Amino acid sequence: MAAHRFHGDERRFEVTADFIAARFPQARTAADVAGGQGMLARRLRKRHNIECDVVDPRGWVLRGVPSRVEEYCADMAGFYDVIVGLHPDAALREVVNSARVRPVVVVPCCNFWLRYTKLGRDELLDAIEKHHAAYGVSERVVLDFRGPHNRALMLQPTSVTLKPFSFCRG
Repeated sequence: MAAHRFHGDERRFEVTADFIAARFPQARTAADVAGGQGMLARRLRKRHNIECDVVDPRGWVLRGVPSRVEEYCADMAGFYDVIVGLHPDAALREVVNSARVRPVVVVPCCNFWLRYTKLGRDELLDAIEKHHAAYGVSERVVLDFRGPHNRALMLQPTSVTLKPFSFCRG
């Protein structure tokens, strides 16, 4: 692969893709929410044979990476086997809410959880786990790339019930 410029540890894409493939061996499709250029999606497709769409309104993906140039909403989760939010920024809450119907791997980096309350990394993870407790189970995982934003939450629904697709506008 050609060299690309990224902020943070470039290994995060490889490590996260390997983790997803190991934890969800039956997964054939994934959504990489706010996935930017699509390096995680590319790794999932090429190394693990998991079809992955980048869902990101910015439309910055590399050539050959499937994408949906739109904002992600939890109603889209039913189209995928697993939802991934590797530093999903403003899509954080929608990614977490996807765990009501699909497994989610989320690695939050920024406090887009509570609009007017600043939370540190661990407080943010606590708040997400508390929110998700009503809908399923969670597990904390430290991914093997440079932190501090290498703490992942695996969120699982208590039951997988597909609900009809609806657009999340307005």
